[in-house]
Amino acid sequence: MERNDSWASVPSRKRKMQEEGEGVMNFALDEFNQDILERVLSWLPTSTFFRLKSVCKRWKSVADSSSFKLACSEIPVRDPWFFMVNPNINKWTIFDSAERSWKKLNHPPLLQQSSMCDSMPVAASGGLVCFRNEKGDLIVCNPVTGSTRELPPANLPDNQPLLVIAMNTCPRTQLSYELVLVFGDLPKLSCKIYDSNTNCWEEEISLKREVDNKSQEFDSNDDNAVYFLSKGGNVVATDMQRSPSKQYSSVMTVKDGEEIAYFLSSSGTIVGCNLTRRSFFEYPRLLPGFYEYSVDLVECRGEMLVVLLSEFFGSASLRVWRFNEDLRSWQQIAAMPPAMSHEFYGKKVDINCVGAGEQIFLCLNSTELFSYVMCDLRTNSWVELPKYCMNGEAAEFMSAFSFEPRIEASV
Repeated sequence: MERNDSWASVPSRKRKMQEEGEGVMNFALDEFNQDILERVLSWLPTSTFFRLKSVCKRWKSVADSSSFKLACSEIPVRDPWFFMVNPNINKWTIFDSAERSWKKLNHPPLLQQSSMCDSMPVAASGGLVCFRNEKGDLIVCNPVTGSTRELPPANLPDNQPLLVIAMNTCPRTQLSYELVLVFGDLPKLSCKIYDSNTNCWEEEISLKREVDNKSQEFDSNDDNAVYFLSKGGNVVATDMQRSPSKQYSSVMTVKDGEEIAYFLSSSGTIVGCNLTRRSFFEYPRLLPGFYEYSVDLVECRGEMLVVLLSEFFGSASLRVWRFNEDLRSWQQIAAMPPAMSHEFYGKKVDINCVGAGEQIFLCLNSTELFSYVMCDLRTNSWVELPKYCMNGEAAEFMSAFSFEPRIEASV
Protein backbone atom coordinates (compact mmCIF):
# COMPACT_ATOMS: atom_id res chain seq x y z
CA MET A 1 0.00 0.00 0.00
CA GLU A 2 1.36 3.40 -0.91
CA ARG A 3 2.03 5.58 2.11
CA ASN A 4 0.30 8.96 2.19
CA ASP A 5 3.03 11.25 3.59
CA SER A 6 0.79 14.27 3.51
CA TRP A 7 -1.75 12.52 5.75
CA ALA A 8 0.97 11.37 8.12
CA SER A 9 2.18 14.95 8.61
CA VAL A 10 -1.22 16.19 9.77
CA PRO A 11 -1.50 16.02 13.59
CA SER A 12 -4.55 14.57 15.25
CA ARG A 13 -7.21 16.97 16.61
CA LYS A 14 -6.23 16.03 20.19
CA ARG A 15 -2.54 16.66 19.50
CA LYS A 16 -3.33 19.96 17.80
CA MET A 17 -5.37 21.15 20.79
CA GLN A 18 -2.57 20.16 23.16
CA GLU A 19 -0.05 22.17 21.16
CA GLU A 20 -2.35 25.19 21.07
CA GLY A 21 -2.88 24.89 24.82
CA GLU A 22 0.85 24.77 25.42
CA GLY A 23 1.21 27.91 23.33
CA VAL A 24 -1.30 29.71 25.51
CA MET A 25 0.30 28.49 28.74
CA ASN A 26 3.72 29.57 27.50
CA PHE A 27 2.51 33.08 26.72
CA ALA A 28 4.68 35.33 28.85
CA LEU A 29 3.38 38.27 30.85
CA ASP A 30 6.27 40.27 29.46
CA GLU A 31 4.61 40.08 26.02
CA PHE A 32 1.84 42.36 27.34
CA ASN A 33 2.21 46.04 26.69
CA GLN A 34 2.90 48.19 29.76
CA ASP A 35 -0.72 49.26 30.31
CA ILE A 36 -2.10 45.70 30.18
CA LEU A 37 0.72 44.37 32.39
CA GLU A 38 -0.02 46.98 35.03
CA ARG A 39 -3.72 46.15 34.99
CA VAL A 40 -3.03 42.42 35.34
CA LEU A 41 -0.56 42.88 38.20
CA SER A 42 -2.92 45.29 40.01
CA TRP A 43 -5.29 42.37 40.71
CA LEU A 44 -2.62 40.48 42.68
CA PRO A 45 -2.94 40.43 46.49
CA THR A 46 -1.19 43.43 47.97
CA SER A 47 1.30 41.24 49.83
CA THR A 48 2.80 40.24 46.48
CA PHE A 49 3.58 43.87 45.63
CA PHE A 50 6.54 43.70 48.00
CA ARG A 51 8.10 41.10 45.70
CA LEU A 52 7.48 42.80 42.33
CA LYS A 53 10.73 44.75 42.38
CA SER A 54 12.80 41.59 42.76
CA VAL A 55 11.30 39.75 39.75
CA CYS A 56 12.91 41.73 36.93
CA LYS A 57 13.73 45.28 35.86
CA ARG A 58 10.46 45.69 33.99
CA TRP A 59 8.34 44.64 36.95
CA LYS A 60 10.38 46.96 39.15
CA SER A 61 9.50 49.83 36.83
CA VAL A 62 5.83 48.80 37.08
CA ALA A 63 5.92 48.85 40.89
CA ASP A 64 7.41 52.36 40.86
CA SER A 65 5.10 53.86 38.23
CA SER A 66 2.24 56.26 38.97
CA SER A 67 0.09 54.56 36.31
CA PHE A 68 0.34 51.28 38.26
CA LYS A 69 -1.00 53.05 41.34
CA LEU A 70 -3.84 54.37 39.20
CA ALA A 71 -4.60 50.82 38.03
CA CYS A 72 -4.60 49.66 41.67
CA SER A 73 -7.06 52.40 42.61
CA GLU A 74 -9.56 50.92 40.15
CA ILE A 75 -9.71 47.65 42.11
CA PRO A 76 -12.99 48.14 44.02
CA VAL A 77 -12.18 46.19 47.20
CA ARG A 78 -9.10 44.70 48.83
CA ASP A 79 -9.29 41.97 51.45
CA PRO A 80 -8.65 43.78 54.76
CA TRP A 81 -5.51 43.72 56.84
CA PHE A 82 -5.81 44.05 60.60
CA PHE A 83 -3.28 46.28 62.34
CA MET A 84 -2.60 44.65 65.71
CA VAL A 85 -1.89 46.74 68.81
CA ASN A 86 0.99 45.75 71.10
CA PRO A 87 3.44 48.53 72.01
CA ASN A 88 6.02 46.01 73.24
CA ILE A 89 6.65 44.55 69.76
CA ASN A 90 9.22 46.58 67.82
CA LYS A 91 7.66 45.85 64.43
CA TRP A 92 4.12 46.36 63.26
CA THR A 93 2.18 43.12 63.23
CA ILE A 94 -0.49 42.63 60.58
CA PHE A 95 -3.05 39.87 60.08
CA ASP A 96 -3.68 39.37 56.35
CA SER A 97 -7.27 38.13 55.93
CA ALA A 98 -6.66 37.13 52.30
CA GLU A 99 -3.82 34.74 53.13
CA ARG A 100 -4.94 34.05 56.72
CA SER A 101 -1.41 34.74 57.88
CA TRP A 102 0.61 37.13 60.07
CA LYS A 103 3.03 39.67 58.63
CA LYS A 104 5.57 42.15 59.97
CA LEU A 105 6.07 45.69 58.68
CA ASN A 106 8.78 48.18 59.52
CA HIS A 107 7.97 51.45 61.25
CA PRO A 108 8.41 54.44 58.94
CA PRO A 109 11.21 56.87 59.96
CA LEU A 110 8.83 59.58 61.21
CA LEU A 111 7.28 57.19 63.74
CA GLN A 112 10.73 56.07 64.90
CA GLN A 113 11.61 59.55 66.14
CA SER A 114 11.80 60.00 69.89
CA SER A 115 8.78 62.35 69.93
CA MET A 116 6.64 59.77 68.13
CA CYS A 117 7.99 56.45 69.38
CA ASP A 118 5.16 56.17 71.90
CA SER A 119 2.46 56.72 69.25
CA MET A 120 -0.59 54.46 69.32
CA PRO A 121 -3.03 53.78 66.48
CA VAL A 122 -6.34 55.49 67.21
CA ALA A 123 -8.30 55.36 63.93
CA ALA A 124 -8.22 53.82 60.46
CA SER A 125 -10.06 54.15 57.18
CA GLY A 126 -9.42 53.00 53.63
CA GLY A 127 -5.72 52.35 53.29
CA LEU A 128 -4.64 54.65 56.13
CA VAL A 129 -4.06 54.45 59.89
CA CYS A 130 -3.92 57.45 62.25
CA PHE A 131 -1.51 57.53 65.23
CA ARG A 132 -1.45 59.77 68.30
CA ASN A 133 1.31 60.28 70.86
CA GLU A 134 1.03 61.33 74.50
CA LYS A 135 1.38 65.00 73.58
CA GLY A 136 -1.65 64.77 71.31
CA ASP A 137 0.27 65.00 68.00
CA LEU A 138 -1.43 63.15 65.13
CA ILE A 139 0.23 61.32 62.25
CA VAL A 140 -1.51 59.65 59.30
CA CYS A 141 0.34 56.72 57.72
CA ASN A 142 -0.03 54.24 54.90
CA PRO A 143 1.35 51.08 56.58
CA VAL A 144 2.00 49.39 53.22
CA THR A 145 4.17 52.10 51.67
CA GLY A 146 5.38 53.68 54.90
CA SER A 147 4.42 57.18 53.72
CA THR A 148 3.44 59.52 56.58
CA ARG A 149 2.10 62.99 57.25
CA GLU A 150 2.21 64.86 60.54
CA LEU A 151 -0.98 66.87 60.93
CA PRO A 152 -1.02 70.47 62.15
CA PRO A 153 -2.15 70.96 65.78
CA ALA A 154 -5.92 70.89 66.29
CA ASN A 155 -5.67 73.40 69.18
CA LEU A 156 -8.54 71.93 71.18
CA PRO A 157 -9.77 73.70 74.33
CA ASP A 158 -7.76 72.60 77.38
CA ASN A 159 -10.78 72.22 79.64
CA GLN A 160 -12.75 69.86 77.38
CA PRO A 161 -11.96 66.13 77.17
CA LEU A 162 -11.34 64.52 73.79
CA LEU A 163 -13.94 61.80 73.18
CA VAL A 164 -13.59 60.67 69.57
CA ILE A 165 -10.96 60.36 66.85
CA ALA A 166 -12.67 59.13 63.69
CA MET A 167 -11.49 58.87 60.11
CA ASN A 168 -13.23 58.83 56.75
CA THR A 169 -11.40 58.19 53.46
CA CYS A 170 -12.63 58.88 49.94
CA PRO A 171 -13.48 55.30 48.85
CA ARG A 172 -13.07 55.88 45.12
CA THR A 173 -9.62 57.43 44.83
CA GLN A 174 -8.00 56.96 48.28
CA LEU A 175 -6.45 60.39 47.65
CA SER A 176 -8.27 62.40 50.32
CA TYR A 177 -9.57 61.88 53.83
CA GLU A 178 -11.12 63.58 56.84
CA LEU A 179 -10.16 63.26 60.48
CA VAL A 180 -12.92 64.05 62.98
CA LEU A 181 -12.40 65.01 66.64
CA VAL A 182 -15.37 65.18 69.01
CA PHE A 183 -14.81 66.74 72.44
CA GLY A 184 -16.69 68.15 75.41
CA ASP A 185 -19.04 66.85 78.10
CA LEU A 186 -22.55 65.67 77.32
CA PRO A 187 -24.77 67.41 76.45
CA LYS A 188 -22.28 70.08 75.29
CA LEU A 189 -20.37 68.52 72.42
CA SER A 190 -18.25 70.11 69.70
CA CYS A 191 -16.17 68.80 66.83
CA LYS A 192 -13.33 69.81 64.55
CA ILE A 193 -12.64 68.29 61.13
CA TYR A 194 -9.30 68.04 59.34
CA ASP A 195 -9.39 68.06 55.51
CA SER A 196 -6.38 66.49 53.82
CA ASN A 197 -7.01 68.49 50.63
CA THR A 198 -6.37 71.78 52.43
CA ASN A 199 -4.06 70.36 55.13
CA CYS A 200 -5.84 72.36 57.81
CA TRP A 201 -8.55 72.09 60.46
CA GLU A 202 -11.94 73.63 59.89
CA GLU A 203 -13.61 75.90 62.41
CA GLU A 204 -15.03 74.34 65.57
CA ILE A 205 -18.62 73.12 65.22
CA SER A 206 -21.08 72.96 68.12
CA LEU A 207 -23.37 69.92 68.10
CA LYS A 208 -26.94 70.26 69.32
CA ARG A 209 -28.97 67.44 70.82
CA GLU A 210 -31.70 66.21 68.49
CA VAL A 211 -35.07 66.60 70.22
CA ASP A 212 -38.12 65.12 68.54
CA ASN A 213 -40.71 62.41 69.11
CA LYS A 214 -38.15 59.71 68.36
CA SER A 215 -35.76 61.07 70.96
CA GLN A 216 -38.50 61.00 73.58
CA GLU A 217 -38.77 57.25 73.06
CA PHE A 218 -35.19 56.96 74.32
CA ASP A 219 -35.88 58.56 77.70
CA SER A 220 -34.07 56.40 80.25
CA ASN A 221 -36.83 57.07 82.76
CA ASP A 222 -39.32 55.27 80.56
CA ASP A 223 -40.30 51.97 82.16
CA ASN A 224 -40.31 50.35 78.71
CA ALA A 225 -36.78 51.45 77.81
CA VAL A 226 -34.12 48.84 77.03
CA TYR A 227 -30.81 49.53 78.75
CA PHE A 228 -27.24 49.55 77.47
CA LEU A 229 -24.01 49.95 79.43
CA SER A 230 -20.39 50.33 78.42
CA LYS A 231 -17.97 48.20 80.39
CA GLY A 232 -15.68 51.21 80.54
CA GLY A 233 -18.48 53.43 81.90
CA ASN A 234 -19.10 54.83 85.35
CA VAL A 235 -22.16 52.85 86.37
CA VAL A 236 -20.81 49.33 86.84
CA ALA A 237 -17.73 48.67 89.01
CA THR A 238 -15.33 46.39 87.15
CA ASP A 239 -11.63 45.63 87.09
CA MET A 240 -11.58 45.09 83.34
CA GLN A 241 -9.77 47.77 81.34
CA ARG A 242 -10.18 48.62 77.70
CA SER A 243 -7.13 48.88 75.46
CA PRO A 244 -5.61 52.40 75.56
CA SER A 245 -5.81 52.50 71.76
CA LYS A 246 -9.60 52.25 72.07
CA GLN A 247 -9.87 55.29 74.32
CA TYR A 248 -11.01 57.53 71.45
CA SER A 249 -12.45 54.82 69.24
CA SER A 250 -15.56 55.35 67.20
CA VAL A 251 -17.07 54.24 63.92
CA MET A 252 -18.04 56.36 60.93
CA THR A 253 -20.91 55.77 58.52
CA VAL A 254 -22.34 57.69 55.59
CA LYS A 255 -26.12 57.39 55.44
CA ASP A 256 -28.19 59.25 52.84
CA GLY A 257 -25.22 61.52 52.27
CA GLU A 258 -24.88 62.34 55.98
CA GLU A 259 -21.68 61.56 57.91
CA ILE A 260 -22.29 60.11 61.37
CA ALA A 261 -19.66 59.30 64.02
CA TYR A 262 -20.71 56.88 66.80
CA PHE A 263 -19.01 56.38 70.15
CA LEU A 264 -19.63 54.97 73.64
CA SER A 265 -20.13 57.67 76.27
CA SER A 266 -18.72 57.39 79.79
CA SER A 267 -22.23 56.65 81.09
CA GLY A 268 -22.63 53.74 78.71
CA THR A 269 -24.93 55.16 76.04
CA ILE A 270 -24.22 55.02 72.32
CA VAL A 271 -24.00 58.54 70.91
CA GLY A 272 -24.33 59.34 67.22
CA CYS A 273 -22.88 62.65 66.02
CA ASN A 274 -24.41 63.76 62.72
CA LEU A 275 -21.68 65.94 61.26
CA THR A 276 -23.85 67.05 58.37
CA ARG A 277 -26.73 68.25 60.54
CA ARG A 278 -24.37 69.38 63.32
CA SER A 279 -26.35 67.46 65.91
CA PHE A 280 -26.11 64.37 68.13
CA PHE A 281 -28.53 61.78 69.50
CA GLU A 282 -28.44 58.86 71.95
CA TYR A 283 -29.63 55.32 71.40
CA PRO A 284 -31.61 53.25 73.89
CA ARG A 285 -29.73 50.89 76.19
CA LEU A 286 -29.52 47.17 75.55
CA LEU A 287 -29.21 45.74 79.08
CA PRO A 288 -30.07 46.96 82.60
CA GLY A 289 -27.38 48.97 84.38
CA PHE A 290 -26.75 46.32 87.03
CA TYR A 291 -25.39 43.85 84.46
CA GLU A 292 -21.63 43.70 83.98
CA TYR A 293 -20.45 42.95 80.48
CA SER A 294 -18.12 43.97 77.66
CA VAL A 295 -19.22 45.89 74.58
CA ASP A 296 -17.80 47.50 71.47
CA LEU A 297 -18.99 49.24 68.31
CA VAL A 298 -18.08 48.26 64.74
CA GLU A 299 -18.94 49.44 61.25
CA CYS A 300 -19.98 46.77 58.78
CA ARG A 301 -21.82 47.07 55.48
CA GLY A 302 -22.08 50.82 56.00
CA GLU A 303 -23.93 50.64 59.30
CA MET A 304 -23.10 50.75 63.00
CA LEU A 305 -23.33 47.45 64.89
CA VAL A 306 -22.89 46.55 68.56
CA VAL A 307 -20.93 43.50 69.76
CA LEU A 308 -21.89 42.45 73.27
CA LEU A 309 -20.42 39.79 75.57
CA SER A 310 -22.60 39.06 78.59
CA GLU A 311 -23.33 36.25 81.05
CA PHE A 312 -26.74 34.67 81.58
CA PHE A 313 -27.89 31.48 83.29
CA GLY A 314 -24.43 30.06 83.96
CA SER A 315 -22.95 30.69 80.51
CA ALA A 316 -21.47 33.47 78.38
CA SER A 317 -23.16 34.85 75.29
CA LEU A 318 -21.53 36.89 72.51
CA ARG A 319 -23.97 38.51 70.09
CA VAL A 320 -24.08 41.15 67.37
CA TRP A 321 -26.90 43.71 67.29
CA ARG A 322 -28.12 46.34 64.84
CA PHE A 323 -30.62 49.12 65.46
CA ASN A 324 -33.80 48.94 63.39
CA GLU A 325 -34.76 52.54 62.64
CA ASP A 326 -38.29 51.58 61.57
CA LEU A 327 -39.09 49.59 64.71
CA ARG A 328 -36.92 51.83 66.92
CA SER A 329 -35.41 48.79 68.65
CA TRP A 330 -32.29 46.61 68.70
CA GLN A 331 -32.31 43.35 66.73
CA GLN A 332 -29.87 40.46 66.97
CA ILE A 333 -28.23 39.58 63.65
CA ALA A 334 -25.51 37.10 64.68
CA ALA A 335 -24.44 35.02 67.69
CA MET A 336 -21.32 33.05 68.53
CA PRO A 337 -22.08 29.33 68.96
CA PRO A 338 -22.61 28.57 72.67
CA ALA A 339 -19.86 25.94 72.57
CA MET A 340 -17.36 28.71 71.75
CA SER A 341 -18.70 31.50 73.96
CA HIS A 342 -19.06 29.30 77.06
CA GLU A 343 -15.25 29.30 77.36
CA PHE A 344 -15.42 32.97 78.39
CA TYR A 345 -17.84 32.43 81.28
CA GLY A 346 -16.58 33.76 84.60
CA LYS A 347 -13.27 35.00 83.16
CA LYS A 348 -14.08 38.74 82.92
CA VAL A 349 -13.18 38.83 79.24
CA ASP A 350 -12.65 42.18 77.54
CA ILE A 351 -13.66 42.40 73.87
CA ASN A 352 -12.24 44.86 71.36
CA CYS A 353 -13.65 44.56 67.85
CA VAL A 354 -13.30 46.07 64.40
CA GLY A 355 -15.48 45.65 61.32
CA ALA A 356 -14.40 45.17 57.71
CA GLY A 357 -17.05 44.70 55.05
CA GLU A 358 -19.01 41.61 56.05
CA GLN A 359 -16.49 40.55 58.71
CA ILE A 360 -15.84 41.35 62.35
CA PHE A 361 -12.40 40.79 63.89
CA LEU A 362 -12.55 40.24 67.67
CA CYS A 363 -9.77 40.39 70.25
CA LEU A 364 -10.82 38.70 73.51
CA ASN A 365 -8.56 39.17 76.52
CA SER A 366 -8.55 38.40 80.21
CA THR A 367 -5.98 37.45 82.83
CA GLU A 368 -6.67 33.79 81.99
CA LEU A 369 -6.84 33.75 78.19
CA PHE A 370 -6.60 35.65 74.94
CA SER A 371 -8.10 34.73 71.60
CA TYR A 372 -8.71 36.18 68.13
CA VAL A 373 -11.92 35.33 66.31
CA MET A 374 -13.28 36.21 62.88
CA CYS A 375 -17.04 36.44 62.36
CA ASP A 376 -18.58 36.33 58.87
CA LEU A 377 -21.96 38.06 59.07
CA ARG A 378 -23.17 36.59 55.78
CA THR A 379 -23.02 33.03 57.08
CA ASN A 380 -22.91 33.67 60.85
CA SER A 381 -19.70 31.62 60.95
CA TRP A 382 -17.16 32.12 63.75
CA VAL A 383 -13.56 30.96 63.36
CA GLU A 384 -10.78 31.17 65.94
CA LEU A 385 -7.61 32.42 64.25
CA PRO A 386 -4.12 31.06 64.82
CA LYS A 387 -2.04 33.00 67.32
CA TYR A 388 1.02 34.98 66.36
CA CYS A 389 4.19 33.46 67.82
CA MET A 390 7.32 35.42 68.65
CA ASN A 391 10.42 33.74 70.06
CA GLY A 392 8.44 30.55 70.46
CA GLU A 393 5.65 32.14 72.50
CA ALA A 394 2.20 33.39 71.52
CA ALA A 395 1.98 37.21 71.52
CA GLU A 396 -1.06 38.91 72.99
CA PHE A 397 -2.79 41.80 71.24
CA MET A 398 -5.43 43.90 72.98
CA SER A 399 -7.10 45.36 69.90
CA ALA A 400 -6.88 45.80 66.15
CA PHE A 401 -7.64 48.35 63.45
CA SER A 402 -8.90 47.40 60.01
CA PHE A 403 -7.57 48.93 56.79
CA GLU A 404 -7.37 48.04 53.11
CA PRO A 405 -3.77 47.41 52.00
CA ARG A 406 -3.58 49.96 49.17
CA ILE A 407 -0.30 51.29 47.77
CA GLU A 408 -2.20 54.16 46.14
CA ALA A 409 -3.65 55.51 49.40
CA SER A 410 -2.21 58.98 49.84
CA VAL A 411 -1.46 60.68 53.16
